[in-house]
Amino acid sequence: MDRETEMKNLTSARLLGTVSLAVLLVGGGVRLLAHDMWIEPTSYRPELGRIMGLRLRVGQDFLGDPLPRVSSLIEKFVVTDGDGEKTVVGRDGADPAGLLFPSKPGLVLVGYHSKPSPVVLTPQKFNQYLSEEGLDSIAALRAKRGQSDAEAREQFVRCAKTLVLAGPALESQGDRVLGFPLELVAERNPYLLKGGESLPLRVIYRGQPIVDVLVIGINQRDPMTKVSARSDKAGRVQLRLPATGAWLIKAVHMIPAAGATDHEWDSFWASLTFELPDAASRVDTASGR
Repeated sequence: MDRETEMKNLTSARLLGTVSLAVLLVGGGVRLLAHDMWIEPTSYRPELGRIMGLRLRVGQDFLGDPLPRVSSLIEKFVVTDGDGEKTVVGRDGADPAGLLFPSKPGLVLVGYHSKPSPVVLTPQKFNQYLSEEGLDSIAALRAKRGQSDAEAREQFVRCAKTLVLAGPALESQGDRVLGFPLELVAERNPYLLKGGESLPLRVIYRGQPIVDVLVIGINQRDPMTKVSARSDKAGRVQLRLPATGAWLIKAVHMIPAAGATDHEWDSFWASLTFELPDAASRVDTASGR
């Protein structure tokens, strides 16, 4: 199931009538499944002048449960469009966690940056997720320290983004850096891509490109088929997206905790969601309909 701290924080939200996270079972055994977090809008291509919801989800393989709005967890929850950057409005304990009112055509970027949360994981769970997220250097460092069979004390931060399109898609529209600790930045408007084309992305850590981060893409229609690549020295990666529909792009970066702390590791979890349109949708958006 997901990170224990998020479960504790959700307890107060459940008192407000929200839904708790479920325990996920796969292959007959409990796995560290619900560790991804992403923004799932009620529509990736909203109508102008209509309110839409911004849902936070935790889970795995682009299948998740609600993460209601909890103000104590939020460092920053913003929307950036042609009018600049604004705070996403919403009610504490609510799902969707935020509301958006697209009033002008264009590509709209929504970002969610959480405050740090601690978690303690068993050796099996921690080693498994290091393997799943491509954190080989951390696994090697734990082995060097003789910690492979020890529990791990970690502090994690969520850095989630979504791109929604109101109106026609244009080459001049693009993603941008929000200043989160870890970010995935699309270097081309994904709403102009066709299935089978590649999306260029950049992985940014504290404002600088970072090398050798595993970037994974998951299509909501076929979540078991994933695409992945590691970032180069410029932080860049190309992901070929073979199918249309909603996509979740994710990456994790971990470092040893510095100084005197009550945890050993700091981790940063980035995600980016958007929709790769089918042919009919591309015709509509190009015409502005």
